[in-house]
Amino acid sequence: MKGRQYFFILALVAFVFGSAAQSWAKPEVFTITIKDHMFEPAELLVPTDTKIKLVIKNEDSTPEEFESYDLNREKIVTGNGTIVVFIGPLKPGEYKYFGEFHEDTAQGVIVAVENFEEQMQSTQEDKE
Repeated sequence: MKGRQYFFILALVAFVFGSAAQSWAKPEVFTITIKDHMFEPAELLVPTDTKIKLVIKNEDSTPEEFESYDLNREKIVTGNGTIVVFIGPLKPGEYKYFGEFHEDTAQGVIVAVENFEEQMQSTQEDKE
């Protein structure tokens, strides 16, 4: 009986510390640039189940608003300014975003993929 209790307590402690370690993990950083009222890259691959720090740089002299209904985010980027938006952890799928001030050209999508490293390697090989 004591063996079972010991195992249960050990499992519980491992779960708590494992969850805490994941929540304390440093977020992955990705950059999106606004130039000529367009987002670059227009499609951004990110890993699933990971906290993401988006650095959004506006190289235009006019402001833009980074907005996403899918991510529940909305933030103005001043002309020649930079903002940070935290998202995630995300489930696999596509998360659209747009620039509200230039909605006809400022469109993008964040694609959360489970096999992120493999996808990135494949993308690099395609470019070569």
